[in-house]
Amino acid sequence: MWRDIKVLVVDDDGERRHNLKVILDFLGEPSIATSLSGWRTFIDSSGEQPEEFVAVLLGDCQADSPAQEQIQEIHDWDANLPIIVLGKKSADLEALREGLSSELRHSVVAAIHTPPTYNQLLDTLHRAQRYREAKRMAASSNGQRPSHLFRSLVGTSREIQTVRTMMSQVADKDVSVLITGESGTGKEVVARNLHYHSDRREEPFVPVNCGAIPPDLLESELFGHEKGAFTGAISSRAGRFEMAEGGTLFLDEIGDMPLNMQVKILRVLQEKTFERVGGNKSIPTNVRIIAATHRNLESMIEEGSFREDLYYRLNVFPIEMPSLRERDEDIPLLLNELVSRLESENRGSIRFNSAAILSLCRHQWSGNVRELANLVERMAIMYPYGVVGVQDLPTKYRHVEVEEEDFGIAEESGPRQTNVVSMFDTTLLPETGINLKEYLANLEKSLIEQALDDSGGVVARAADRLTIRRTTLVEKLRKYGLQRG
Repeated sequence: MWRDIKVLVVDDDGERRHNLKVILDFLGEPSIATSLSGWRTFIDSSGEQPEEFVAVLLGDCQADSPAQEQIQEIHDWDANLPIIVLGKKSADLEALREGLSSELRHSVVAAIHTPPTYNQLLDTLHRAQRYREAKRMAASSNGQRPSHLFRSLVGTSREIQTVRTMMSQVADKDVSVLITGESGTGKEVVARNLHYHSDRREEPFVPVNCGAIPPDLLESELFGHEKGAFTGAISSRAGRFEMAEGGTLFLDEIGDMPLNMQVKILRVLQEKTFERVGGNKSIPTNVRIIAATHRNLESMIEEGSFREDLYYRLNVFPIEMPSLRERDEDIPLLLNELVSRLESENRGSIRFNSAAILSLCRHQWSGNVRELANLVERMAIMYPYGVVGVQDLPTKYRHVEVEEEDFGIAEESGPRQTNVVSMFDTTLLPETGINLKEYLANLEKSLIEQALDDSGGVVARAADRLTIRRTTLVEKLRKYGLQRG
């Protein structure tokens, strides 16, 4: 009986427990509903582990133990199991979280009002599934966080997979890397990732923003200075090259470096030595140089503002970061990662319903991942622990009509016309009657096939178009014998 269960409802309120099970069954989510004592009886009698459960919906349990102890009990049963608290207000949830340890606080992924709305329940279960998958992945990586979990490297798009492939090829090679791409695409994240996966990981990673340091101070910042080298140099000071000895020096915005400094950087790359400002002693250096820029260095070479010889020294292995608008299918995964980071840093939480996510996928994102991260943080401040819809987004991010959000009708933007299924279309019943079960099955199969065609066979995107969870769509594909591609 328990083998195929995916959602567990633990609540001593019998009516609410029953209503939630009816809703979950209607959504096609296998579930079991039980009281706290009934759940404890099952645990004591079977001794099985709940690998097949995706989440626990925890309601009011009339027991001697407080809610914190009940959460601890579930956590002891399975430390990777996310918990969704039923019927708690934001203030009550915060009070509950305050009484929990850091590990338990993270396992309480959300609170939902009862009865929950359709979008709220689906979004919350989807987030619980993402939490469970992330915990399992972290456990399988022996405590080391894999590269694809780094904030700006989350995604399944072809563009970001290409970046990860290139990183895996060069991470352990002691050569210079030049990372290009628009501002906010995550160039420093790539640089840190390369350092983390190199033989220099135990040594320092030292970033320098060449555009943020005044040109007359950049030489001293990079190479250090001796006492009395210039006005204000009251003592000797080591530069960033010495700080990064044995590790990695990340020269961000290398395109903003003045020409006179470009010559000195080139000399360091060639001779592996440098002198402090005001000194005459050559200091050997052993650092790996990773540079990044949002500028077109080849155009700057033609204009005479960047040295060609330095360009070829840095550009041993180029990596180009895609803009967010080139990989909009990664936005739902990025949202999950950004929200998880907010929660892990105890800076609040937020949810986005399906229509809001669709609207964000249509935005142009001139600020790329940095702009998306700022939006998530802003929404978490404005709507703490809430579910954001299209109407809650700032005006420039609204690319879906509010009516479309309310009724699940979302047309594709652009000149291409699509057939939209309306909830208000009336189907005439034939005089001879119909087999309702067969008719609904054929209709569902047809809509799934259309969603797959429109999404290029990508199951996650098809699930978003149908406003169902990916796992639910996979089960329906198996049920109807449909191919994903």
